[in-house]
Amino acid sequence: MLTTDQKGAVAELKIAAAAADLGIGVWGSFTVERYDLIFDLRPGLWRVQCKWAAQVGDVIVVRCYRNRRNRNGLLRQFYSREEIDAFAAYCPELDTCYFLPMDVFPTQSYIQLRLGPTRNNQALRINWAKNFEFAATLGAPGAIAQLGERVSGRDEVAGSSPAGSTVSSTYSGRWQTASMLFPSGSWTYAP
Repeated sequence: MLTTDQKGAVAELKIAAAAADLGIGVWGSFTVERYDLIFDLRPGLWRVQCKWAAQVGDVIVVRCYRNRRNRNGLLRQFYSREEIDAFAAYCPELDTCYFLPMDVFPTQSYIQLRLGPTRNNQALRINWAKNFEFAATLGAPGAIAQLGERVSGRDEVAGSSPAGSTVSSTYSGRWQTASMLFPSGSWTYAP
């Protein structure tokens, strides 16, 4: 059985590896900070707090606080937008990482991500786990094949025109913002 500190270390390593697999620059903190990692989402830098997430039935539960003991007992500390920009959670049962921006989940003590349908068939205001997976939210940018007409008159696949036109000021996930450098409340959902 892993200790809380060991779970945190495993989650941080898995999250860093998953981000690196998507081509995201990842840095760790050398000083004591409220965030664990910094993601370079090009052009912005994001302060990311890593969390171990537990699967409970059809729900993944991410606790958005830190517990520490002091002489007065258990101290529960919550995170704010001034301290971090997003949570990243690792669920060991599914071996999957999730990216949870603070602007989407601003003041919650925990986040629930659904894996399957609700028992009462509720469909609105559900946070579906698949929508927050790294590949869905932080998906690696890349060239998009486009059909271009050749001199011969037939359509053939061509690269982006002009070259490099697929690079944008936002990352290629479903959550977009105008200011990617430590955003504050400017998230919009792009279904």
